[in-house]
Amino acid sequence: MTDRYNYLIVTFEKDMRDDEAQPIINAIRQIRNVLDVHPNVANATDMVAEIRARDAISNKLWDVLNLRT
Repeated sequence: MTDRYNYLIVTFEKDMRDDEAQPIINAIRQIRNVLDVHPNVANATDMVAEIRARDAISNKLWDVLNLRT
């Protein structure tokens, strides 16, 4: 038996202006079986999560390199 998907999440590698993203949104809407596409507006919570993730990675790199004081 195969799995059945009911949605997919697409993540951009960086925040994109709405006018730049619109052609991508339109293209996704053209894919067979796509019911609708809802963009997500970036906000402060997204920025905080990114900063925390970068800090965690940076700390781990410093730990690996033993350059941390």
